[in-house]
Amino acid sequence: MRKFLFSLVALLLCMSSYAAVTINQSGGWFESAYVEWAPLSGYSDYNAYIRPQNGTYQLLDKPLLRSYGSYYRADALGLAAGNYQIKIVPVQNGQEVSAQAAETSTLQVAAHDRNGFAHFNYSAGVGAYTNNGTLKPGAKVIYVHAGNAKTVSTSVITNSNGATTTYTGMQAIITGYEKGYDTTPITFRLLGTINASDMDQLESSAEGLQIKGKRADSELNITIEGVGKDAVIRGFGFLVRNSKSVELRNFAVMTAMDDCISLDTDNDHIWIHHIDGFYGKQGSGDKAKGDGTIDVKADSKHVTISYCHFWDTGKSSMCGMKSESGPNFITYHHNWFDHSDSRHPRIRTMSVHVYNNYFDGIAKYCVGVTTGSSAFVENNNFRNCPHPMLISLQGTDTHNGATPQDGTFSGEAGGIIKAYNNSFSGSKTLVYYNASTAPVHFDAYLATTRSEQVPSTVTTLSGGNTYNNFDSNAQLIYAVTPDDPANVPSIVQGNLGAGRLQHGDFSFTFTSADDASYDLNQNLVAAIAAYTSSLDSIFGETGGSVTPPDTGSVLPPDTTHHPVGNYECVFTGGQPSSDFYTFTSANYSNSKGTATVNGVTYNWCVKMESATNISFTTDQEYTLFLAFDKATANIKIDGTKVVATNGTISYPLAAGAHALTKADSNNLYYINLYGNQSALRNTEESGLGFDGTSILNPQGGLVRLYTMNGACLGSTTSTVIGTENLPSGYYVAVTASGALKFAK
Repeated sequence: MRKFLFSLVALLLCMSSYAAVTINQSGGWFESAYVEWAPLSGYSDYNAYIRPQNGTYQLLDKPLLRSYGSYYRADALGLAAGNYQIKIVPVQNGQEVSAQAAETSTLQVAAHDRNGFAHFNYSAGVGAYTNNGTLKPGAKVIYVHAGNAKTVSTSVITNSNGATTTYTGMQAIITGYEKGYDTTPITFRLLGTINASDMDQLESSAEGLQIKGKRADSELNITIEGVGKDAVIRGFGFLVRNSKSVELRNFAVMTAMDDCISLDTDNDHIWIHHIDGFYGKQGSGDKAKGDGTIDVKADSKHVTISYCHFWDTGKSSMCGMKSESGPNFITYHHNWFDHSDSRHPRIRTMSVHVYNNYFDGIAKYCVGVTTGSSAFVENNNFRNCPHPMLISLQGTDTHNGATPQDGTFSGEAGGIIKAYNNSFSGSKTLVYYNASTAPVHFDAYLATTRSEQVPSTVTTLSGGNTYNNFDSNAQLIYAVTPDDPANVPSIVQGNLGAGRLQHGDFSFTFTSADDASYDLNQNLVAAIAAYTSSLDSIFGETGGSVTPPDTGSVLPPDTTHHPVGNYECVFTGGQPSSDFYTFTSANYSNSKGTATVNGVTYNWCVKMESATNISFTTDQEYTLFLAFDKATANIKIDGTKVVATNGTISYPLAAGAHALTKADSNNLYYINLYGNQSALRNTEESGLGFDGTSILNPQGGLVRLYTMNGACLGSTTSTVIGTENLPSGYYVAVTASGALKFAK
């Protein structure tokens, strides 16, 4: 009996040691799928696989796996519509532990809605993806985050003979495509928040990141897409010029310099979808909420803007300047104009299809037409919109001819709106022209069928312009069956609706008072300012690759988890990448040798010569990390000669002013600082202990384990955390209240 009990206990212990990964949630979205799972005690690495129904598993790229502290997440992108499963497998000592793997249930993946002018008569697929949602043959995939936006690199064809040049940095790579020789499909997959200061450069001083072709309508095949639900561009926007086949999707733009996205000058087949557009840089007058959110101008054509979420934006979308000859052909569909003010869109010269959009509490006006433009406005849902449709200098725009007659939104000649089957609730002012009534002042022509043509006798009061009936010409427009306007609110607000995957990681609720207000919403301003990503680390990345949490989050402030880019300094292109350090009498070279840090090889260095001085000031204790091309290189740190071990130096610094100067002549390739403050030595506050082989966590709280260079190895709530499989070195175990530094 005793032997049986012993065997039973042993069996139970064995079973408990092989507990499977616990999946918290999973789902399918548009041509992608995701899974979130709980950290499994004893494991800091995982592999993720995806397979189509009855197919074979394919390994996901490592950066698609990320840590959010209390849970891990993987996203699979580039999937054709269908049913899939994702499998998560723990990894220990480089070996998969299949016995503890877990699979999701069947995940249903939907096809993106490719209705709209961007895809009309363009079978190749816009951007880096084919029309079935998979990557084009030979497409490149570049993963970009705050820690590597300056250092990602790839080769680009730069002359007619096929010669290539290696470009380093996200903007630099895109600039390489401006040469006009490379049309290789390329997608930049964005992870977490990327600030303007994280970028290698921003080619447009007015807007930010520039995507530009060599000449009008140059084919680029570029996609920029967010991974998961928390990709954010902050402090800059996008300028697209002379470009054909460009796609922007599944990310948010906050506090852009000017426009969030500006399609400016001779673009063709551009698809912008599932974007969260927020306030830009605040100015005066009509720029109190920033300038345009998504603007289409200067002969940009065959453009689709769909499933985007406009958050109280002031000037949502200008469509056309005065220089275009038209008709250009633009589509807006399934967008959620959420308490935004005006320009939904404001149209000049162009032919625009506006369907299945939700105009939700619009303070000023929705669709406005001028300068001979033609707009087909159908099957939209208007809620509490005082002016759903306006024609410049007539109808409601001039109070139906009453004095004064100045236009409320434009002083330009008018265009024509054809309206059909729209839904209205709440206040509105709308005057229709139709077959039975022909008022001099009207806001739109009301069609009785979708195919009805607007008679040429219907002209604008100012300019005598007519409707071009583009929507009833099968040679000019795609075939589409719009959704019932009554269902539009639930569609754009649903799981497969507008904005980012899962509606993003930003939450804000407007009140009924916001419906009629076009003032800057100070509560929304504060919420945007307070937003921080909960992304903790990226699998396969080292050096602390993401933006650190603020004080009050799970990690204590200023621990070893400093991101690459805050204090990291490299010398690509012969200039320092960080302005934290001041360089005096510094000369740079890319012909001296190389140094490799965290898997990245650098060939640019600063030469430590007699007059060279690198100065900086720290506000607390840090560990200074330096990398050279010689195993026993040396340098003076605050006047003290320090010799490298295996080409690197890790040196403790007190708070205060510091200087790096020449000891012997050597070449310095890399500088960084890592947290080393007193919290790391305060084991009482952390609640942790270390007995030489295990971390003791008696409270069972969440513990994150880091290397001394900031790489996250995983997290767990286990009370005893074995360290026997860790390589020799220094580590930091972090809790919500403190941290324990230990040696293995």
